[in-house]
Amino acid sequence: MALEVAVKAAVGAPDILGDCPFSQRVLLTLEEKHIPYKTHLINISDKPNWFLDVNPEGKVPVLKIDDKWVSDSDVIVGILEGKYPEPSLATPSEFASVGSKIFGSFVSFLKSKDPNDGTEQALLNELKALNDHLQAHGPYVAGDKVTAVDLSLAPKLYHLTVALRHFKNWTIPENLTHVHNYTKLLFARESFQKTKAAEQYVIAGWAPKVNA
Repeated sequence: MALEVAVKAAVGAPDILGDCPFSQRVLLTLEEKHIPYKTHLINISDKPNWFLDVNPEGKVPVLKIDDKWVSDSDVIVGILEGKYPEPSLATPSEFASVGSKIFGSFVSFLKSKDPNDGTEQALLNELKALNDHLQAHGPYVAGDKVTAVDLSLAPKLYHLTVALRHFKNWTIPENLTHVHNYTKLLFARESFQKTKAAEQYVIAGWAPKVNA
């Protein structure tokens, strides 16, 4: 039986998959584990009553499993790994936090209005640390096989790539070759192509935060 998952709809296009990286992480996990699922697209600015009834916090993503709606992508991914262990996406514990500060650094830099506030350097430091890790352990974070940490990073790196290019005319430095190879590998996966938001919706999603 197909699982039900509620994810963000695109800004201004409620029938099209939206730009939430945490929603995409859950969809990637379902795809990589070959679990059948049905998607509910949630218009964040006009949430349906049924959705608020089952999920009063109103956050996406949420997954219905064993007749219960579960929120938080970390929790959802953990449940899916436990209930559907094959193929395993478990990340070795020593690699579980690789790249975990990249998204926060990206958001700080994206929103920054002061070129000298250190946010760009902080992001570069995180990307260099990821590059060094991939050089030693790659091509994926835990070696030759995709694991949960890659499926968490892939949507965040996609948002970083699209939003910084659009709003700041900024790209990941060419000398971080292992990060570039990594993003190419991730973005080319069939699961990623099926679950990614179009670039225009990523940009639309970030615009209010950048212009705030």
